[in-house]
Amino acid sequence: MTSSPQKHREQQREQRIELEPDTVERDLMKLVLTVVELLRQLMERQAVRRFDTGDLSEDQEERIGLTLMLLEDRMAELRDRYDLRPEDLNIDLGPLGPLLPRS
Repeated sequence: MTSSPQKHREQQREQRIELEPDTVERDLMKLVLTVVELLRQLMERQAVRRFDTGDLSEDQEERIGLTLMLLEDRMAELRDRYDLRPEDLNIDLGPLGPLLPRS
């Protein structure tokens, strides 16, 4: 039976970005897309707060919504191109937990 600390170490190894010469482009894209996804989620939350408080005009709301949808579509295209799943972008920070909130 696998002990809890050993299982945790195995999970950490699985989450690490492996920098092998033949996969460096994919690994770099994984890191970049992770940062972009974090920023996209933060921007989305801020937009929702601004929608809720009525700080935006209808035109601004439409532009922000369209921009966020286009960004999400482009992210999906890049994930597909590099054979990445959305959950691949959620780096485990050990005791702090995952980088991105679980959807």
